[in-house]
Amino acid sequence: MGRRARCRRLQQQQQQRRPEGTEDGAEGAGKRHDAGWEGGYPEIVKENKLFEHYYQELKIVPEGEWDQFMAALREPLPATLRITGYKSHAKEILHCLKNKYFKELEDLEVDGQKVEVPQPLSWYPEELAWHTNLSRKILRKSPQLEKFHQFLVSETESGNISRQEAVSMIPPLLLNAHPHHKILDMCAAPGSKTTQLIEMLHADMNVPFPEGFVIANDVDNKRCYLLVHQAKRLSSPCIMVVNHDASSIPRLMIDVNGKKEVLFYDRILCDVPCSGDGTMRKNIDVWKKWTTLNSLQLHGLQLRIATRGAEQLVEGGRMVYSTCSLNPIEDEAVIASLLEKSEGALELADVSSELPGLKWMPGLTQWKVMTKDGQWFAEWDEVPHSRHTQIRPTMFPPKDPEKLQAMHLERCLRILPHHQNTGGFFVAVLVKKSSMPWNKRPPKLQGESAKPRDLVQSSPAGPTGETAVGPSELERKLDTGIGDAEIIQRTEDLENNGNKKDGVCGPPPSKKMKLFGFKEDPFVFIPEDDPLFPPIQKFYALDPSFPRMNLLTRTTEGKKRQLYMVSKELRNVLLNNSERMKVINTGIKVWCRNSSGEEFDCAFRLAQEGIYTLYPFINSRIITVSLEDVKILLTQENPFLRKLSSETYIQAKDLAKGSVVLKYEPDPTKPDTLQCPIVLCGWRGKASMRTFVPKNERLHYLRMMGLEVLAEKRKEGTAVTDESAATSGPLEDDEVSADQRAEQAASPDATSTGSDSAEGATVPR
Repeated sequence: MGRRARCRRLQQQQQQRRPEGTEDGAEGAGKRHDAGWEGGYPEIVKENKLFEHYYQELKIVPEGEWDQFMAALREPLPATLRITGYKSHAKEILHCLKNKYFKELEDLEVDGQKVEVPQPLSWYPEELAWHTNLSRKILRKSPQLEKFHQFLVSETESGNISRQEAVSMIPPLLLNAHPHHKILDMCAAPGSKTTQLIEMLHADMNVPFPEGFVIANDVDNKRCYLLVHQAKRLSSPCIMVVNHDASSIPRLMIDVNGKKEVLFYDRILCDVPCSGDGTMRKNIDVWKKWTTLNSLQLHGLQLRIATRGAEQLVEGGRMVYSTCSLNPIEDEAVIASLLEKSEGALELADVSSELPGLKWMPGLTQWKVMTKDGQWFAEWDEVPHSRHTQIRPTMFPPKDPEKLQAMHLERCLRILPHHQNTGGFFVAVLVKKSSMPWNKRPPKLQGESAKPRDLVQSSPAGPTGETAVGPSELERKLDTGIGDAEIIQRTEDLENNGNKKDGVCGPPPSKKMKLFGFKEDPFVFIPEDDPLFPPIQKFYALDPSFPRMNLLTRTTEGKKRQLYMVSKELRNVLLNNSERMKVINTGIKVWCRNSSGEEFDCAFRLAQEGIYTLYPFINSRIITVSLEDVKILLTQENPFLRKLSSETYIQAKDLAKGSVVLKYEPDPTKPDTLQCPIVLCGWRGKASMRTFVPKNERLHYLRMMGLEVLAEKRKEGTAVTDESAATSGPLEDDEVSADQRAEQAASPDATSTGSDSAEGATVPR
């Protein structure tokens, strides 16, 4: 109440001071009522003289374009969406968008503003990304747009669409990832770029287990659960979410033909924390809070993260460094310093032709440093000693012209908001030519105490500009670069001391756990001789090629209620690094225990989340259904078998009760019908059939077939039911809570239409 009273008082004082008829704010900001502000907060003025002075002086905007640049910053950011590209029905979604929803927006006016029909982003491949002038507020509040808004919310939750800022889509595209690549996303939350990377792994949907994987990391424990929520929508067995400080993310080990080797990544996405002045169009707080101090404080952290990424990149690998800041202190200065430290090990790639249609400005080769009070310094020698804690030598461009020219900083990309109606952004693509210099040096020899000192002296300036490195930093460098053999030996000693159970990846030591939030459960791989597997194998006639060793559960005691799967490469990572890393989540759910499963031939039913991964290995209990059957199964909760087509009835009538696979194959001779295959989990009851499909996936498939289910019907439970279960037992408490944490981290919009974590819920009939 105290804060509200203060806000009301502040509002009254401002109204008393303001002459009648005057408006709040600057250009682009109307009266408080018109701008939709509620709760008595004052309008933010979109002016910052220091910001303008700083960027005019640095000449980041071409001559004659300054007014356009500032005008664009004051306009709201257009909404953009991306169709997830790896699911086989991405083209169907695109067809549905273009021929139904976008057509309904033609000639539509909302609050006197003409709605522009969404347009594809010219530089995004295959028309899979679109932008519109509709703001989120208009989408939510306008009755004319209700169907389009419901479509966006539901399809986002199903993982078929991502509402993502246009410039944020650029780094994964420039990473040029392929299905066999090992990828590290260093600062991944909230996860929109991570989902793009997962899509790239699954470019061929006929391969259930790509060789590559994505390890998505974030330092913030709570934001990791938002990351889990985003990644879960894509149902991939090749994603792992971990929780570490990116600047000291541990070096991992993997088993290669029985020998421990260091894991180097083929691709690294280094989208670092930044001051965010490129996001002014959506985060209007930045107008008021912007100073150069933020960038000066973040520069060191950004350089440490980028350096750590470069250390873990394989030779020949590619790393993308990006920020949503326009400031060269966070952009070119970090890249220049990293290139200087690398002594030729890294070089900037020329990606000018990789995204045709994208407009960008080349990176700067000269810039100055400004303090928060407006004082400029052109080079390190000018900085007084009293400023040395705030300003570091790595913030300035190299003084040697030849060295500067060899860096090719012009190969960096700066995206300006007025060029293509986007946010501001910076991207640099680095390729690793050889090991980092401090990783090439031989290990310390006994009795040669001068060696470590030599290493410290010859190491390039640290991320904050200091040449001296503390003991912990030295230990890290010895560990990560020089002491790989020692790490391997230590790891083997640790694993051979008898304390580690086979196939169990426990959480990190308890003393470390105090630093984090929730304590996650262990990852326990199902042993070869586990008696629970043969009945599953027999019931579903699993192919001999089924990788049973990749099955895991999240409990070491009691009944196993959920079975998950990971790819063999992630299994390798999990088993060899349980003491080294904090895993938040990995694997996809493939089977759930039935509470009364012993009555049937198999105690486990299929889970929709993992059906596309599992389906290629199942040879039994597959029912081919028609499009009409799919409609009946998705709109009725327990239809009798006799309601289904005669072909489906014949296949189902002699099947024993229990879990089944329902498969729809498109008919190419009928191009007007749904042209993508559908695989659903079902249950063959005594005289009926039901599907176990999450609510939003039901809505998705119905839409693809031309059926629209409105919100009123959803509330009544007609035509849509959650994945439910008269036949399924409850989740274990700890597993429910992990799912709930991921759901709570998601935005209200994303969860408003329900989710598949509510296994035990049944919608009233």
